[in-house]
Amino acid sequence: MPTDTIYGLVGSALKKKTVERIYHVRKRNKEKPMIILISSLRNLAHLGVRIDARTKKILLRLWPGKVSVILPCTSKKFAYLHRDARSLAFRFPKKKSLRNLLAQTGPLVAPSANREGKLPATTIREAKLYFDKKIDFYLDGGKIDGKPSRLIRIVDHGVERIR
Repeated sequence: MPTDTIYGLVGSALKKKTVERIYHVRKRNKEKPMIILISSLRNLAHLGVRIDARTKKILLRLWPGKVSVILPCTSKKFAYLHRDARSLAFRFPKKKSLRNLLAQTGPLVAPSANREGKLPATTIREAKLYFDKKIDFYLDGGKIDGKPSRLIRIVDHGVERIR
């Protein structure tokens, strides 16, 4: 489905079986956590992430937007998401229709719609060439020539750009 940046292969971040299926279908490196789309800052606490006032202030400057932020998550309950990296990347999308969907579905993992190491699909046709019938449904948003989100980490002196 289209996200606020590119097509994503999405599923509930709260269902371990769904997350594992996406790793399998996408042939994603099992040690690499996926970006999680959220509908509000409250979703962070539901996923075992606690933020201090300074971090919240930074997040409110960046979000909503096309920026994914890596935050610490040491919860064993969510090890299937953080893959022992003990951190997760979150994005609070600018696209209101996507935020409305997330409010209904809950947080969604959203890696790009491609096989590991391949170019992201820019159309549903390209996505179907990657995944065919291994995906439950496709949501066509037309051609999307976007770029993956900017990826940052909050550090002592501000923010560090990862991608």
